[in-house]
Amino acid sequence: MIRPFGFNEFLFILSAVQWTLALSLIAFIGGSIGGLIVSLGRTSPVKGLRIASTAYIQVFQGTPLLMQLFLVFFGATVLGFNVNPWIAAALGLTLNASAFLGEIWRGCIQAVPKGQSEAAMALGLRYMGRMRYIVLPQALKIAVPPTVGFLVQLIKSTSLAAIIGFTELTRAGQIINNATFKPFLVFAIVAALYFILCWPLSLLSARLERRYAAPAR
Repeated sequence: MIRPFGFNEFLFILSAVQWTLALSLIAFIGGSIGGLIVSLGRTSPVKGLRIASTAYIQVFQGTPLLMQLFLVFFGATVLGFNVNPWIAAALGLTLNASAFLGEIWRGCIQAVPKGQSEAAMALGLRYMGRMRYIVLPQALKIAVPPTVGFLVQLIKSTSLAAIIGFTELTRAGQIINNATFKPFLVFAIVAALYFILCWPLSLLSARLERRYAAPAR
């Protein structure tokens, strides 16, 4: 039975924003930890770590996020683990975010002038010491704008979690659309909510990029 679209339906869609934000936050925090490890591996003097980190990035950047979510969700079942959509979505997005943030931060680390590392080596600092005290503090300033920009993409990517049954914003829209059969109205509201979430971050990313831009030579 088709029911009319009313205020309660709108509230149901609106309430799903919290799950989109929660999933985005978990994936971003987990992806930041993984991305730091991957970026350090990519710039490590140890060849094996560089190869492993490069392979990880190529696998996750070279395959669709949707397929990665399917593999995590259904693969766990094949292995005998009961994984609910929440855990599968968080894990899949975290692994994907680790690869992208790792590559972003690798570029930021390598953007720090080599003279800084050479000076640290002259002072006797080992690799981790150079990274901790010299390179990473400078790379952080460079990394802020693209990291905020990636967060925008991550928020939008959470919509794919609807495919494995996680009830975030897109999935809530699908549920209400199936009940009201008002696709234009329902998904226009969903799109507007995504815009409200992402537009301020896009502005912030552009502002930070202008603020931290290197002066023209």
